Amino acid sequence: MINARSSFAALSAILILLALQTTVAAGEWPQWRGADRDGRAPGFTPPARWPDALTLEWAVEVGEGYSSPVAAGNRIFILARQGEEEILRALDAATGRTIWQQAEPMPYTMHSAATGHGKGPKSTPVVAGGGIYTLSISGVLSCRDAATGEARWRREFSGRYKQTSPYYGAAMSPLVDGGRLIAHVGGHDAGALTAFEAGSGEVVWSWDGDGPGYASPIIATLDGVRQIVTQTQRNVVGVRTDSGKLLWRLPFETPWVQNIVTPLMVDGMLLLSGLEQGIFALRPAAGKVDWMTRTVWRNDDVALYMSSPVMAAGRLCGLSHLRKGQFFCLDPSTGDLLWAGDGRAADQAAVVAAGEHLLALTDGGELLVIEAEGRGVPVARYSVADSPTWAHPAIVDGDILIKDRTKLSRYSFSAKARPPAAPGD
Repeated sequence: MINARSSFAALSAILILLALQTTVAAGEWPQWRGADRDGRAPGFTPPARWPDALTLEWAVEVGEGYSSPVAAGNRIFILARQGEEEILRALDAATGRTIWQQAEPMPYTMHSAATGHGKGPKSTPVVAGGGIYTLSISGVLSCRDAATGEARWRREFSGRYKQTSPYYGAAMSPLVDGGRLIAHVGGHDAGALTAFEAGSGEVVWSWDGDGPGYASPIIATLDGVRQIVTQTQRNVVGVRTDSGKLLWRLPFETPWVQNIVTPLMVDGMLLLSGLEQGIFALRPAAGKVDWMTRTVWRNDDVALYMSSPVMAAGRLCGLSHLRKGQFFCLDPSTGDLLWAGDGRAADQAAVVAAGEHLLALTDGGELLVIEAEGRGVPVARYSVADSPTWAHPAIVDGDILIKDRTKLSRYSFSAKARPPAAPGD
């Protein structure tokens, strides 16, 4: 006979597990680079005619930093700095009105080579299972209740690592995989890619083979094995999602120790790039004893620095740092260059795949609309900020969220003009 208490406990465990699963509704942007961490905006419908100007729905002051906005349900979440505090806000998606905000003291001394970029934060939150998870510029990992902002748990790592963030501050954006939060914690030369229980913050497993880079991890199934893939300080690695066991490692270094680009999974291959390292397709596979990593193709005519690539119209597209900033598209199966736009297009840009188009937000506050099957000439240009736009944009219900130096704005692609909603209306 089944024990009632045991049955209740089993049912409770199942309900908790289900609550922690990442569920994404259409139109949401719950984490770094969107629902699948690949920079795509599924279901985006371009206007019949790109308008002459975007319609500003609302704009609110939120603070500095280039953590990207995320959206779930009818809320938008943004992590930013005001003075010596990092402030996490939940905003009403329709009006920009603040629903709740929580501030935490977060003093930080920026590396002298990056003072112009400010003190962050740089990491983008992730919303899942009723929680919102953040990583501060100094490497403090936290979970709050997404509905109320109340603290659930907090972990800081100064007792374990001499440095708790890389040289230029923590920029890795965590992900939630089922009931586990994945983050690479620690600092230069010492850290661990770690799985934490999403509900409690307790460590499930960790791999401490390298310090963190500035890239963000993805989930990829390679040769039938589900794994976490990321650029670390000096490597590209794949570790098992269930145990953290290292499956394979590819030494990979960029000048000034700046491994930044988020890997992209396409047709069983990992597409990788970095400063002065070209772009290449890697196919890891299990051997009789160890895993092997085979380079399928390589193209040194383009290379990514701070901008991660996207797939649009069956093409691999992005912004190369070569030629002072050049948009491009490649054939993802061969690496052949299909087109490259003019040089000096942008110093940096965050690119979103919106159907057959690229939405490229430059760091100069300009949004470019580029046809993936075109030749790199923008079909529309929009001024969306009068201050630097380092944060990645988010697409929410067909609108675009833009974070500039201190403001978060929501723009519509509708040509219909209407006054912006005042926060609190």
